[in-house]
Amino acid sequence: MKKAIVFFSCMFLAFMGTAQKEVAGVTFQNKEMFDNQELTLNGAGIREKLWIDLYAGALYVSEKSSNAEEIINANKPMAVKLHIVSGLISSKKMISAVEEGFENSTKGNIAPLEDRINTFIGFFKDEINKGDVFDIVYYPETGVVAYKNGEKKGTVEGMDFKKALFGIWLSNRPADDNLKEAMLGK
Repeated sequence: MKKAIVFFSCMFLAFMGTAQKEVAGVTFQNKEMFDNQELTLNGAGIREKLWIDLYAGALYVSEKSSNAEEIINANKPMAVKLHIVSGLISSKKMISAVEEGFENSTKGNIAPLEDRINTFIGFFKDEINKGDVFDIVYYPETGVVAYKNGEKKGTVEGMDFKKALFGIWLSNRPADDNLKEAMLGK
């Protein structure tokens, strides 16, 4: 009996250890529901600039993968969750970072996406505060849906847009190399 209690206690602790991941004081659940779509945490890390933690980011997917190109090109539900952990992030700075991210992700070829990029950037125009949470969710039948603190900000259609957007974190020129590796579960 004693062995069974010890065994089940160990199993419970092992399960609890994998049920979530903590990054920069932010806890990411192993499973998240986005509308009616359950996605699995692929990996999570921190976006730093000049040794300052800016946001904790997590990648949620329908099938775990450590292959960035496979994730970028997959026409499957997935999401990036961003928890703002610094009071230094402003709307202006976030917009600038997103613009730079699209520039890098598309290798400078933003012209075909420019109108949709501008629509997406509009989702960051409201004041951004420490503690804000952005969910950027791709649904194959809908496109990219952006939420701020659970409030829907809007939708941007197109698989080409989705590839460029997820490329901000996963392309060969990501926003942060360490965050890319962490999101890929490495």
